[in-house]
Amino acid sequence: MKERLIFHVDVNSAYLSWEAVHQLKNGASTDIRTIPSIIGGDTSLRKGVVLAKSLPAKRFGIHTGEPVTDALTKCPTLQSFQPNFPLYHKYSKAFITILKKYAPVVEQVSIDEAYLDMSGLHYFYSTPLEAAEKIQTDIRETLDFTVNIGISSNKLLAKMASDFEKPDKIHTLFPSEIEKKMWHLPVRTLFFTGRAAAQKLNQLGIYTIGDIAKSNPDFLKAHLNSQGVTLWNYANGRDNSPVKESPDAPKGYGNSTTLSKDLTSLSEAKPVLLELCETVTKRLREDQVYAQVIEVELKDSHFRRKSHQTVLDYSTNTTDDFYQISVKLFKELWDGTPIRLLGVRGGKLTLDKIEQIQLFTETASSHEKREKMSKLDAALDSIQKKHGKNSIMRASKL
Repeated sequence: MKERLIFHVDVNSAYLSWEAVHQLKNGASTDIRTIPSIIGGDTSLRKGVVLAKSLPAKRFGIHTGEPVTDALTKCPTLQSFQPNFPLYHKYSKAFITILKKYAPVVEQVSIDEAYLDMSGLHYFYSTPLEAAEKIQTDIRETLDFTVNIGISSNKLLAKMASDFEKPDKIHTLFPSEIEKKMWHLPVRTLFFTGRAAAQKLNQLGIYTIGDIAKSNPDFLKAHLNSQGVTLWNYANGRDNSPVKESPDAPKGYGNSTTLSKDLTSLSEAKPVLLELCETVTKRLREDQVYAQVIEVELKDSHFRRKSHQTVLDYSTNTTDDFYQISVKLFKELWDGTPIRLLGVRGGKLTLDKIEQIQLFTETASSHEKREKMSKLDAALDSIQKKHGKNSIMRASKL
C-alpha cells in the first residue's frame, strides 16, 4: 500500500486578502493587508462582527468573531470594509482551479481551504516541500494572495500543520514530529476542541495536547462522552478519513438570520419563522428528501443560545408543516427575552416519504391537508423558478 501524503491549503485572511486584491486591481494606492483593517458586517443591521483581519489589526488584539464596535475601541484608526460574497466566491473558484492542477483529488471543505491527496507525489517532485512551494508560488503569482500549506500523512495533522505560524508558510507535521511540534500546544488548539470542552479538560488538569495524548481514553470518555475518545485519537495523530472530491450528503438542512432589531413578540417572530421554513423546505424539495426532526433555535439579547426540537412519526418537506411545528416549538422555547437571532432546521433525513401511522390520532382531514399543502408548495416552487422568488408569495407574508 502506498504511503499517504496529504496537503491542507488555507488562504491567509481570505476575505480581507481578496478584498485587498480587488481594490489594488481597481486603482487603490494602499494594500489594506498592510494597515489595521478588517472585513466586518453592517453594524446597523446588528451583524457587526469581524470576519477577517489584517496582521496589523491582529497586533491590536483584534480577533475574528468579535463585534466591530469592540475592534474599533481597540484601534480607532481601524479601516472596516463590508463583505462582498460574490467576489469571494469568484476568488475561491479560481483558488480551487489552481489546486486541481496539482492533485487528482481535491476536497474543498470551506470557501478558503481544501485538502489535496498528493500520494504518489515522488513521480513528479523530489520532495513534498518542492510541490508545496510550487503550489504556493502559483497562487501568489496568478491570484496575488498567499496561502499556508500543511503537509502530513493524514488530514488531521495536515490541518494542524497549516495552522502553525502564518502567513505564507509551509509546515510539516508527520507522526514522528507530533511530540515535538504539537504536544506542547494548549488543548484549545486541537481540532474539534471547542471552548466548553477545553474548559472541561482544564478542570480535569489537562492543559496541553500532550496531556490529552497521555490520558486514559476511558477517563476522557467518562467526562466528555464520545468526544473524549475522538480528542485522544487526534492528540495522538490518528485519523484515517479519506480525501473526497464529492461531499457527503447533508445530515440536515437549516437556515438562521440575525435580526435588524430585537423581536419582542410572537407576532413579530411568526413571519421570520415562515421565511426560514420556506427556504429550508424549498431546499429539501429540490433535493427530494424529507425530514423527521424539526428544530428551532434562538439567540436572545443576552447572547444566550437555546434550541428545541421534535421528532415526527412521519417525514415532511412541506412549508406549512414546518411552519406550524416551528411556531409550536418557538412558543415552548421562548421565555420572553428579546430575540436577536432565529433559526429553523430539518434533520433525520430520508429519501422516502414516511406516512403517519398513528391511526387513532391521524384524521382524514389532516392527511388531506398535508397533501393539499404539498401540491401548493410544488406550484409555488414552479412559479418562482420560472418567474422569480417575488413573483408569488403566501398571503400570510404580506
